[in-house]
Amino acid sequence: MDLSLIIEGQAFRLQPESVHGMLWLQTHFEMSHWELLAEGLATVSQCNADELIEDASNAGLNLSPLPALSSQRNS
Repeated sequence: MDLSLIIEGQAFRLQPESVHGMLWLQTHFEMSHWELLAEGLATVSQCNADELIEDASNAGLNLSPLPALSSQRNS
């Protein structure tokens, strides 16, 4: 897995799961956001998450929105 999207209210938290996932995020976000991205603290809206998922999938990344579902059930 390269990137997980974890549901947090109305947003998705981005969690890089591999070097490829982090490198891909770095090509899509400004340098000032890289620390938050690396720590899995950056969130995006549902609309932006949909675009991000499509773009990352087209780039060959393996994405996992499933941890979001299990996190919701455990809350």
